[in-house]
Amino acid sequence: MLTPKEMAGIAAATLEDKKGRDIKVLRTTDLTVLADYFVLCTATSSTHVKSLTDEVDKALSEAGEPPRRREGYRGGDWILLDFGCVIVHIFRQETREFYNLEHLWSDAEEVPLSSLPGPTA
Repeated sequence: MLTPKEMAGIAAATLEDKKGRDIKVLRTTDLTVLADYFVLCTATSSTHVKSLTDEVDKALSEAGEPPRRREGYRGGDWILLDFGCVIVHIFRQETREFYNLEHLWSDAEEVPLSSLPGPTA
């Protein structure tokens, strides 16, 4: 069983590997019961949003942590993967700017990607 930080690290590394843009990891443990970490990422198109979603789903599922819920897949502008303690948000640029979750969760600590554990080989 992975820790929330390990899960966020695998998600962020997978997004980075698949050319996700502007990846941010927010530590929300002390701010909400929704999740310990939010992982945010921008994709270049609706197809890229779905591709990134599939890759994160696959990486965490293979690590024994399948998503509990997947929202927005049909639309492709913003897909949310809920892993319980980690929520991954993958957006098209315009949608990310519109919802501006970084501002909404501005009290959250931004975790440097370099401090996160990556996927294990």
